[in-house]
Amino acid sequence: MWVLLIIFFGGGLGSLFRFIVNRWMTGLITSAFPYGTFMVNITGCFLIGFLVFYTEKFGASSLNWRLFLVTGFCGGYTTFSSFSFENVQLMSDYQIFTMLLYTLGSLALGFIATYGGILAARNL
Repeated sequence: MWVLLIIFFGGGLGSLFRFIVNRWMTGLITSAFPYGTFMVNITGCFLIGFLVFYTEKFGASSLNWRLFLVTGFCGGYTTFSSFSFENVQLMSDYQIFTMLLYTLGSLALGFIATYGGILAARNL
């Protein structure tokens, strides 16, 4: 139960920070380009890479911090960071075909699913 609370609070803080960064970027730059989401995704990728490597140095003693920061905070901040990190792991393991399938499949099916959701909502 304690693990779920750790992830829950980390995810809540990550979501809050995503909102703050997105609003801040939108206030700074007026453009059709989604700078807020772009900034969140890129900083989230940096953060998950840093935190996974950093917490591994401390072994099992850092498990709660890793759950709070990586699973919770980064998961709430952006799932793109998890997507990016998983692709880096696949490349590191020389699973290039799996990485390409995962990347292209996620993008293509993600776009199709989003459009399908829009069509389904329109037809209600």
